[in-house]
Amino acid sequence: MENNNNTLTWDEFSKVEMRVGTIIEAEVFAEVRNPAYKLIVDFGEEIGKRKSSAQITKLYTPEELIGKQVVAVVNFPPKQIATLMSECLVMGAVEGKEVTLMTMDKPTKNGLRIG
Repeated sequence: MENNNNTLTWDEFSKVEMRVGTIIEAEVFAEVRNPAYKLIVDFGEEIGKRKSSAQITKLYTPEELIGKQVVAVVNFPPKQIATLMSECLVMGAVEGKEVTLMTMDKPTKNGLRIG
């Protein structure tokens, strides 16, 4: 691996709080410039439900997102995106304008930390 300015220390990485959550609501986010969905993700009792905007319209419909378990960063500060205050960042692999969500291959308890 090449050493560059993007190298994180283990301490820095450990501060990124990635958690498992289940998408419980998904709808078209009409107020944004780039096609996106408004999501509500349930991270369990400790963290609760969080809102997010996700540009995942190329590969997913709102209907198929409901019940899908995803990985999201939950400790970024809230960010205003058009009319929505985004409270987490849903993770995915990006190729051009297509985003493939990071999902769990087996049912997992909401709120579990990725590490």
